[in-house]
Amino acid sequence: MPAFNGELNVIFAYAFGIILIYLIGRVFLMPLKLIFRLIYNGIIGGIMLWVVNLIGGYVGFTIGINVITALVAGFLGIPGVILLILFKIFIA
Repeated sequence: MPAFNGELNVIFAYAFGIILIYLIGRVFLMPLKLIFRLIYNGIIGGIMLWVVNLIGGYVGFTIGINVITALVAGFLGIPGVILLILFKIFIA
């Protein structure tokens, strides 16, 4: 019976270690997902700004690409580009 107690402690230690590794992995993976999402939104937002300026150039509608518009398009993606278009139409 005493040998079983030692084995049970080892099993609990392994289980605790696996759970701890899983939780630490989740903590480090979350910021990585956020970074990849921001990069993806930035690429899509930049392409959309370029397309809006390409098509809008024929009718005289362009959105200046500067730090502010790049950040809005980068953080918000397609909704950010739509927001910039609406801002240009109604405000500027």
